[in-house]
Amino acid sequence: MRRASPSFRRCLLGLCLALILAGWAGCSSSVLGWHVRTNSTPHLPSFDYRALEREPVALFGALGLIPIQGNEVGVESFLDEILNRVAPGIKVVGPRETVTRINQAGLADDYAKMREAALQSNVLSREPLRALGKAVGARYVFQPRLMLFVQALTDRWVFPVFGVRLSQTRATTVRLALQLWDMDTGALLWASVAEGTMQSEAMTQDPVYFKDIARVTLGSMVEDFVRGRTDSMYTPVDTLLDSLVERPVPVTDDLP
Repeated sequence: MRRASPSFRRCLLGLCLALILAGWAGCSSSVLGWHVRTNSTPHLPSFDYRALEREPVALFGALGLIPIQGNEVGVESFLDEILNRVAPGIKVVGPRETVTRINQAGLADDYAKMREAALQSNVLSREPLRALGKAVGARYVFQPRLMLFVQALTDRWVFPVFGVRLSQTRATTVRLALQLWDMDTGALLWASVAEGTMQSEAMTQDPVYFKDIARVTLGSMVEDFVRGRTDSMYTPVDTLLDSLVERPVPVTDDLP
């Protein structure tokens, strides 16, 4: 009886491996990993963050630089959810209520001009800020900004004989900034910049969603804020932050 050639055995082994991995892909979700590095300022000596538990903080819409403008839409809503999870004691005027009160006070143009200037200067001008604070009914405001958003796709395991791609690494990187302003005095009370990366080792077509990496990156900055940290690294070991990732529930076919 002739023995199979080494090349044939390798092909057969590769085909079996492909079938096994395909089976795993059909019954398992992608494995997500992430890490966030923060760089935050200390709180001003005259400011106690627990003041936000007594006086409300508004949330301005996120700013976005021109090359990635449009991707920042909704970041302020993520921040609203995260503050409720990570710092539930803080009194928040949500982003929808914030812009509604601004518009009802006839200050939409002032808001737009201040934001346009802030894109260039990274400063919220004092006079419009004070007027907006009175309209919103908040002493403080968080201003998020999206500075980087990159997605990459890399083949990891490819079976060349059959041209079958077995696994890919999908990665998304964001760089976000978050500032806290006193809307009455125009003082910048606290600021943070963070870069977050999320990877998916996938045999399925599951993407790495912008929302997930944005949420853990914002959550990491809020964690710095409430804990008084200035230079931190966060990973899935932090279970509270890891819970901000919305992992999809596997879909199963209903039995007849």
